[in-house]
Amino acid sequence: MIMPDTDQKQGFGAVWKWALGLGLAFAIGLAFALTPHGESSNLAAETGIGGPFTLTAPDGKPFTLKDLGGKPFAIYFGFTRCPDVCPTTLSRLALLRGKLGADGSKFSIVFVSVDPGHDKPQAVGEYVRLFGTPVIGLTGSEEQLKPVIKAYGVYVSKVPQPGGDYTIDHSAAVLLMNGEGRLADIIGHDDPDPTALAKLKALVS
Repeated sequence: MIMPDTDQKQGFGAVWKWALGLGLAFAIGLAFALTPHGESSNLAAETGIGGPFTLTAPDGKPFTLKDLGGKPFAIYFGFTRCPDVCPTTLSRLALLRGKLGADGSKFSIVFVSVDPGHDKPQAVGEYVRLFGTPVIGLTGSEEQLKPVIKAYGVYVSKVPQPGGDYTIDHSAAVLLMNGEGRLADIIGHDDPDPTALAKLKALVS
């Protein structure tokens, strides 16, 4: 299950509501239960997660799955104001890529901001440059983001804050996608580095 990361307190009620809404929790859980590590094609077939998308690059131009050139990718959904989990996750991906050596260039890292109200394309581009490794920063309008969020099975919820602003609760997992944009594996927020590294090695092998 792709669990939500919340900058607020997590609760099983919120997770269950998300799972029912997307109708993916059972499929993902079953696929992980039945699929040995490394047999990612089975996982992709069972869950149906992923697929084509059209979002906006930092230069304001459309960016689609085809622009990744058939390369596998690690995709993470978050927002630039995220105080902890987002920067930690992207920094960790940069570190893991470095540990792969030459194989680190065989996959792309994609960060999708799900906060179009605050994160404009140029700002997302500036944000991803902070992590010391090439990261593709994308966002889009709410209309563009909605089908991508659904297709990739992630949880996103605005949480109102005092004064009229909001923060965002969102999935903590990194989705590892094959060259066709289908789910190959998931790096969980609590996966130890050796486990995450093994999953990335399998992705690029």
